[in-house]
Amino acid sequence: MPTSLRSFASTDRFIEEIASPSLRPGYVLIGDEIFLYDRCRKAVLSTLAPPETRDFCLHDLDLAETSIFEILDRAQTPSLMAPFQVLFVRGLKALYGRGSKKEEFAAIDAYFRSPNPSALILFVADHLRIPTDLRKMDYQDKERYEKIRETLGDWCGLVELARVEDTDAIKWVIATAESRSVKFDPDASRELVDALGADMMLIASEFEKLLLYVEGKNRVTLGDVETMVLAAKQRSLYELTDAISAKDRPRALLLLHGLLNASDGGEDAAIGHLYMLARTFRQMLIISEKNVRDSRAIWQALWQGFRMPPFAAEDLIKQARRYKSRRDLTRAIRLVARADLELRSSPANKLLVLERLILDLSTEPKANTYEPSHQFAMEL
Repeated sequence: MPTSLRSFASTDRFIEEIASPSLRPGYVLIGDEIFLYDRCRKAVLSTLAPPETRDFCLHDLDLAETSIFEILDRAQTPSLMAPFQVLFVRGLKALYGRGSKKEEFAAIDAYFRSPNPSALILFVADHLRIPTDLRKMDYQDKERYEKIRETLGDWCGLVELARVEDTDAIKWVIATAESRSVKFDPDASRELVDALGADMMLIASEFEKLLLYVEGKNRVTLGDVETMVLAAKQRSLYELTDAISAKDRPRALLLLHGLLNASDGGEDAAIGHLYMLARTFRQMLIISEKNVRDSRAIWQALWQGFRMPPFAAEDLIKQARRYKSRRDLTRAIRLVARADLELRSSPANKLLVLERLILDLSTEPKANTYEPSHQFAMEL
């Protein structure tokens, strides 16, 4: 892993710190970038929770199910079976809900004033989304970040799990391939990152498949990426949007299930699929607004990094023309955004959320039957 990439700087510092004498008694992993969280978790486990003692020293807890008092008590109590305790605490959002939570924060302060030197508490704040450019962070997420910094920042190290920049993702692909004696062509790495929307979990998954695919020749070309990634993943996605735009609900549902079954993560890969759906509808919106009629004009309408693969251009133009107005396409983008929010709120059934989205997208929007009257005061 190259250590000079800006997007990885926060996690690099964290990984160095947990292996040094300057290890802090607690950290807050802030952000919903799963790839970086997974990287931090693996480093913690390999450094502080070796496999032979992991069953006795690793605790995965959730504040929605376990009180902070019980968690702190567990951290303070030495284990007879393992020399060190690691506690991953999810659901940090519960600490900042209704009520002042004075007793909870008083207990946290009391613990960190005299922490157990043989325990590490890792709070996971994955209810925040940190964009690549911090200046573009959502106002509500900024407020949440500030509250965490003000309440836990004195005692815990803050590790930002922000979205990875496209250029850093490309460098990661090339450098990681080099570390495994494989040459990854620059245009192939850019196509891989562009095709998967710089989603590092998807990129890492497809990267592994590509390395297996080119085993023996030890080089990944643009053609390999188009064959393995675009042909399999994106053709299925464009077939799905074709069924949606044609309002063919049975075919759309079948394609959704096929897409999920083809994904290694199944329903857990849903966030990545929603990202690609939203991206495709945004592409269609621009095609519609700029009245693009052929694939030659599409490359002028869509900028570098936001283009679809060449095989999909004609299909996407045809699909965009099925929508009668800009309103229909923005409605589709809003529906995808709402489903994305639902999935990030840990619903009981992810598949149900996805199926409902596809049914909503494949249904003609209801006409607005509202007729204004002269009773303005009443309406207001």
